[in-house]
Amino acid sequence: MPASTLLFADAVITMDAARTVIPDGAVVVTGDHITAIGGTDELRSRFPDATEVDMSGRLLMPGLINTHSHSGLLRGTAEHLPVWEWLRVHIDPMHRVLTADEAEAASWLCYAESVLAGTTTVVDMWRFMDRSVAAATGIGNRLVTVSYVGAHPEHDYFDSLDDNERLLRQCQGAADGRVNVWVGLEHVFYADDAGRRRAIDLARDYDTGFYTHCSESEIELAEFDRRFGRRPMFALESLGFFDTPRTMLAHAVWLDAAEIEHLAQRGVGVAHNPVSNMKLASGVAPVAAMLDAGVAVGIGTDGEKENNNLDMFEEMKAASLLGKLAANDAAAMDSWTVLEAATMGGARALGMETDIGSLEVGKKADLIAVRTGTPRMTPLFRDGPFANLHHNLVHAVRGSDVDLTMIDGRVVVRDGRLVDNDLPAIIARARAAVPGLFARRAQWLASHDGEPKGVFHEQV
Repeated sequence: MPASTLLFADAVITMDAARTVIPDGAVVVTGDHITAIGGTDELRSRFPDATEVDMSGRLLMPGLINTHSHSGLLRGTAEHLPVWEWLRVHIDPMHRVLTADEAEAASWLCYAESVLAGTTTVVDMWRFMDRSVAAATGIGNRLVTVSYVGAHPEHDYFDSLDDNERLLRQCQGAADGRVNVWVGLEHVFYADDAGRRRAIDLARDYDTGFYTHCSESEIELAEFDRRFGRRPMFALESLGFFDTPRTMLAHAVWLDAAEIEHLAQRGVGVAHNPVSNMKLASGVAPVAAMLDAGVAVGIGTDGEKENNNLDMFEEMKAASLLGKLAANDAAAMDSWTVLEAATMGGARALGMETDIGSLEVGKKADLIAVRTGTPRMTPLFRDGPFANLHHNLVHAVRGSDVDLTMIDGRVVVRDGRLVDNDLPAIIARARAAVPGLFARRAQWLASHDGEPKGVFHEQV
């Protein structure tokens, strides 16, 4: 029988169905699972042989789930363009020249940033994702891989469906089960009929999820109508993408009421990316309407280049404030709703709610400790009429306030530092990769008159 560890703290925010908060609470971890939750005194008496970890001056909560991210090395260098121009000028040319070593350096950097800020599960759409699996194995995070696939002759500079299938065969369940491999398409527009059909078949054959971007910008509506004669969600339905074991969409900004209802009926998950949507002027996703309809909505940072950080606490604040502004209602997207989207909502959207998303007995021991002895957590009311832990977590806390990150029962961040990895070395590796990547991208753009072909042209 593995030894047990008892972590006790100022409070435990469980994010269970009742949104239980336990002042002076504790969590007992045995192996990679949670075996007990309750008051500290009670659990000490029940588990007298457990190793105690004093988390006084902190609260314990579930690890955050980032439902949409891209590893990358373009932070702060791809600015001030709407999404499709931004892709054409900055992103697609980068993918044409990216190497596997550069892709891996980016994943190490981004996963380190994530766990330091309290994110325990990352959904990463990236390239050369066997290298991302290596990074997740080393950092210790839980990873859902979504290969950055182009399945059309004019988008052959992305990973291919062959690459995606190889990853499904070789990496599913890697890193002691922390890696979950999905099928990805960068966009339905980046695939021809054969590519779309094969992506669907792969997800079915390997009993896994399918993931893509959709309805991120208003311009897509006319293009979907031109190509398929339908609004985006009904086009995806007609193409068969909702017949996979699980489907998840990034953004879903430009939905009408019928599309929202259809997503709810089909059990499609959505990743809401408020900072990215604001930065790229993509629009405001109808998150409240989706939640009201029963759509499982998680929160994502998007990539390092369109955010420009991977701090899910900042993303929660943006989600709340943007929701209030969009509804012209200060009560919209309240703190509990947003906190749930960043934890259990993301787990539901991924179909992982039985394992992660809340602190409950039997679930994986994915938890974080947030410092309470800070200006941002003052005043602090753990219960009573002024209870404000949830408000402070959504509107005040930063990722840098995370003191401890545990994933699968393993501590990967302690005292705000990586336990098993050298952050300066990870940063140095990423910085060393950048000059060559940027030089080759500039060379490619120069050889093509600085004007790579756009994505809105006939492909089907």
